[in-house]
Order: sequence, then C-alpha cells, then structure tokens
Amino acid sequence: MSLIRRVIVALLPVAAIAVVIAAVVVVGGCERNPSPGSAGAATEPAQALQQLVDDLHRNDLAAYARHALPPALHARMATAWTEGRTIWPLTELPLDDRLPAFITALAAPGSEKALLAAYNRQFAGADRELRSAAATLGLFATQYVSGAGEYSEAERAHYTQLIAALSQWGRQAPLGDPAKARAAVPRLVAAARLTGLAGGLETFHTTGMERSLGRLGPFFARFKQVLREYGLDLDQTLAGARATLIEQTGDRARVSLDYTLGGQPVSAVVQLERHDGHWYLSDLLRHARAAAGPVAPGGDSAPPPVEPPALTAQ
Repeated sequence: MSLIRRVIVALLPVAAIAVVIAAVVVVGGCERNPSPGSAGAATEPAQALQQLVDDLHRNDLAAYARHALPPALHARMATAWTEGRTIWPLTELPLDDRLPAFITALAAPGSEKALLAAYNRQFAGADRELRSAAATLGLFATQYVSGAGEYSEAERAHYTQLIAALSQWGRQAPLGDPAKARAAVPRLVAAARLTGLAGGLETFHTTGMERSLGRLGPFFARFKQVLREYGLDLDQTLAGARATLIEQTGDRARVSLDYTLGGQPVSAVVQLERHDGHWYLSDLLRHARAAAGPVAPGGDSAPPPVEPPALTAQ
C-alpha cells in the first residue's frame, strides 16, 4: 500500500471522532481535468515516491493511481473496478468498505440538519470523552497493525509512528467544538453532493476508476481544509515530506520518507522496484495485484476498459 497515502487517509478513524462522527466525513469531490503534473512514472527511486506525495498534495487521485502502477497493471485495475471487484486505491483507506455509504449519507437531502443534530446530541462539548476515545483508538490501531498479516515489516514500522502521531493530534484537537462542526458539516455535504457518486458502491463501479478518482479529488481538498481547522494540516505535511535514496541494487531500491504530522516527526523506509525503466513502491504493487486479481488470458497488454461518460455536477 502507498505509505504516504496513509499520512492522509489513516486519520479517518481518528477524524471519525469529530467530523466523520459529526458529519460522517469521507473523501469525495467533483470532476476536474487532469493536472499538468500527471505525466509518466518516475525514472528514479526517490523521485517515484516524491511524485506520489506531490499527487496527493495537488489532490490528484487519478494521477496518483497512474503513477502508482505500471500501465498494464493500471489497465487490469480499471477492469476490476468496472467489473465490481475492487475500488482500489480506495481500498487502501481505513473504513473503505463504508466510504460509498458515507458519501451517500453526506449527499442525502437534509443531511446537514440530521448530522449536526446527531453531533449536538452525542459529541458537542464531550472533549474529555473524545480525547479518551482518540487514545483508545490509537492503541487499538497499533495492536491491529502489529498483528495483521497484510502488512510488511516496513509498513508496520511506519504505521506505528503514524498512528501515534494521529492519536496525539486527536487528544489535543477541538473535536467537541460545536462551532467548528457547524462550519465543517455544510462544506463537506456540499462537496459530497458535487461528486455525483451518491448511490452506493455500484455508482463507483459504473462511474469507473479514472472518473471516480477525478471526482473524489476536490472533496479530498475540502477534507484537508476542514482538518486544518481542527489543527491537522495535511498540506503542510505533504509539502514538507522528503524522499531520499538509501541504496539501489539493480532493479531494487530503498528510500527513506521523512515528514512531520501533527507536530510529530515520522520516518519510514520503503522498498521500490523498477519495471520498464520506472520505479514503483513494492508494498503498493503487492496490494494492487491482489486487488486486480489474476492476469487474464493474453496477459496485461489488453487495453483499459472504456469507461462511461462523465457526469456533470450540478
């Protein structure tokens, strides 16, 4: 799985205490054109990791998916998406199985009133309880990562630091502030409605991978803006992240990734591998291959599926 992506989306369980819990916060958005930065995959190991960081900084999730995978695997993934077998890279998110329902809930008629009423009833002013929940959630998440077989040792070492930083943020953030919730909920609801993805998992599949990710990018930007109001500046984290080559042997390399999250320094070492002259994160490729499923007869050279026309946000 992409390590830097966890910098952004692993906060969802903690953010659930405030905005997901207050507003069922998830990632979403409206359609946009590809950015100038969405060119081909990187030809140097550290550059490849930095490119993924930059994609996230620009909120360009479609470019992230293109840069994260070799073209043949990207085509397989697009096919698996439209066939209803995965919503990668959203499967890298905590609570990914609930994300389509979250968007639907945010976009529902009258959701602002309902979500704020639920927040006021259960969480407004409950700072002590929310901070305790953040600490408990951090402990639970650390235990899960330590025992889950899906993660490599490098992932475990990284995520343990990341969870600790997010838990620390959650213990200090103004999660019980009603004024912040009243400001956050309408902004997120409006962005969710612009996605055109309300309607559940089937809507994601029928929209297709490229267009769905394009629609999710702007909500991702809105999500980051809301979190900044709660003291977690992810754009600052991404702007300051640095990838540095440790060693390269043939088509394998190790790169260090250093960033600051919620005031806490995080340092990770990631493995990369080269395919057709371009570098990709090994753990992310492993997860993506599993999500894409077996290679179809004829190999990975088949063209990507034709995705349905884009929906126009109203």
